[in-house]
Amino acid sequence: MSLVIIGSVAFDSIETPFGKTGKIVGGAAAYASLAASYFSKEVKIVAVVGDDFPREDIEDFHRHGITTEGLQVKEGEKSFFWAGKYQQDLNTRDTLVTELNVLADFDPVIPESYQDCRHLLLGNLTPSVQRTVIKRLRKRPELIVLDTMNFWMDTALDDLLDVLKMVDLLTINDEEARQLAGEYSLLKAARKIMKMGPRTLVIKKGEHGALLFQENKVFSAPALPLEEVFDPTGAGDVFAGGFTGYLAKTGDISFENMKTAVIYGSAMASFCVEKFGTERIKNLSPGEINARVNQLAELSSFSVSSF
Repeated sequence: MSLVIIGSVAFDSIETPFGKTGKIVGGAAAYASLAASYFSKEVKIVAVVGDDFPREDIEDFHRHGITTEGLQVKEGEKSFFWAGKYQQDLNTRDTLVTELNVLADFDPVIPESYQDCRHLLLGNLTPSVQRTVIKRLRKRPELIVLDTMNFWMDTALDDLLDVLKMVDLLTINDEEARQLAGEYSLLKAARKIMKMGPRTLVIKKGEHGALLFQENKVFSAPALPLEEVFDPTGAGDVFAGGFTGYLAKTGDISFENMKTAVIYGSAMASFCVEKFGTERIKNLSPGEINARVNQLAELSSFSVSSF
């Protein structure tokens, strides 16, 4: 079942207390599509890069079975570039450089072969571009998932609220949920956000797991305790890709199946943080993924005796 992912494919330069990189592949669509490719065999990217983006990195997508017909390569232009430095707790980061380059005037092209998509993941990007993608699909997908961040709440709130009315599911972190809803309680925030449009909401809480909301139903998933975390960049995008990829693979968008998808998304995100950039998620085996999913399942498995 075809899954179309829109977002940035870019260069990042990352510094954490555990090391630093030069320019490496990053971007929401890169992270999400690699994660989704372990589940769905029809992952298709919509993004833009400059002619400085290495051909071998595009070939990495192809090796994962990812279709790049919707990846525009702008001759004579540079790819989006972000550089950041994380503090000791890895929850705080400082942006050192942001160069929009080709992303400044990104006009998404939807190839004919993408028009049959049944699942659409709108990775973190300008809300107006996310809206354009929805409108350029002739048939509405069965599931539209939106990922966004507080930057767009600060700079493009009206456009974001407009897009929220068009989607089925929103994924954001706890800080962003509180900002969007104006509520500290995540339960109250979830109720407000679901009234804005999305019927289902995932609130990512980093090392504290994730919450899934739909109507009056709530599911809480744990995060896997890890001995070493090197780089949290892209973990949210990987979660969204793993989550949506699993739903695309199974073709089941019920709340019960979404609970399982949250576990798979959490498992994929736990791999992502173990190395810099996309390095870890490019080379996973089904056995590794299943083992980690089982670890997560065991964390929340218990029996209750009468008292």
